[in-house]
Parts: sequence; structure tokens; C-alpha cells
Amino acid sequence: MSEKPVIVNFLGLNFNLTNCLGGTLMAIAVFALVYYLSRRITLKPNKKQNLLEYLIEFTNNIVKDNVEDEDAQKHLSLYAFTLFLFIFMMNQLGLFLEFTVNEHVLVKSPTADPLITMTMAMMTLLLSFNFGVRKFGFRGYMSNYARPVGFLLPINLIEEFTNFLTLSLRLYGNIYAGEVLLTLIGGRLAKSGGLWTIIASAPLTLIWQGFSVFIGSIQAYVFVTLSMVYIGNKVTQE
Repeated sequence: MSEKPVIVNFLGLNFNLTNCLGGTLMAIAVFALVYYLSRRITLKPNKKQNLLEYLIEFTNNIVKDNVEDEDAQKHLSLYAFTLFLFIFMMNQLGLFLEFTVNEHVLVKSPTADPLITMTMAMMTLLLSFNFGVRKFGFRGYMSNYARPVGFLLPINLIEEFTNFLTLSLRLYGNIYAGEVLLTLIGGRLAKSGGLWTIIASAPLTLIWQGFSVFIGSIQAYVFVTLSMVYIGNKVTQE
């Protein structure tokens, strides 16, 4: 992919306008979806309310299955719900809307950029530290890195870094690869041989888009699940 992001300098700081715009659009989309589904809540749920309740129950089950601490579960339910919807929306954006101006991409999937996925992974990592310190205190939490034996301290510290990398790069790699292949099929392949390649690439593009929607959904689920696993480990005494 030869497109470049739009970088804007403001007060000496560089801002990636492509990521900012994509993330803002998807935040608005998540808010609009939840607002639409949650209007006119009744004791006898309608189809919209059933869908919202299913999504909430789905993410609540992810939290309960991976976090044993009941106090942490209460605080993580809304986080898991919001995180799942936000990542799901961001994963799908580039499949249906990609806007470029003079080789500069203005709108694409934010999760196709490693800076976005690393930021979200860091957010989960810092949240896990917070819950661990609240549960055991600062000294008690830090002592967990030397469990079950002291010489495992370096390995446990390295594990924190590898968890951060795997959580972020797994999401980035899958979404980025999907967009690259979609660009190759819908762009270069379609234009390579005239009319017959355009006709041949059309069903391939539709098939890959459908598969990418599935992959984007799975990756949102995996990211939230692993986030809960990491946080759950921090509030569990081994």
C-alpha cells in the first residue's frame, strides 16, 4: 500500500489526521448505534433492545470467564462492552470506506496502524496494573513478579513486554493484511487486464470483504478476551 497518512503539525506536535478522523468517526458510530438500540427500553424487549442486551451479555460473559475477582468484574463490564464495539467498528471501516487525496489516505481502518493498536494495548496494560495495585497494594503487586520463585523475575518482566506486543501486533497484522489484499484485488488486479479482470475481480472482492468482516469480528473478540485474561491474572494471587 503506497498511500501515506495525512500528518498535521500543531504547536510543534505531529498529529496523524488519518487516525484521528477514523477513530472519531467510529466513536460517533458506536455512540449512535448504542443510542439507537437503547431508546425506549421496555419490560418486554423489542428487537433493538434484544440485540443490545445480547451484546452486553456477550461481553459480560467474556469478563466473567476470565476475571475471578467480582469487584474487578463490576468495573470491567462497561470497558469490555465499549472496547469490543469500538474495535469491531474500526476493523470494518477500511473495508467499505477508504478515501485518498493525492496518494494521501484520509480515511481507513485505524487498527491498520500499529500506533493505534499499541495505544489500545497499553491502555489495557495500564488498567491491569491499576487493578493489581488496588487489589494487593503496590508492594504486594510488585512482589508477584518474583513468584513462585525469585529467579523468575526477569522472565515475568519480559512477559509483560511480550504480552503488550502480541496483543497489539496480532490485531494490527490481521487488519493491515486484509486491507492490503483487498487493495491488490480491487485495485491492481482489476486494472491489470482490462474488462475481463474487472469482471473476475468483482466476486473475489466481495468474497474477501465478507471474510474480512468475519476476521475483524474475531479479532475484536480476541483482543477483548486477552485483555480480560491479562487483567484477570493481575488480580489473582498465584
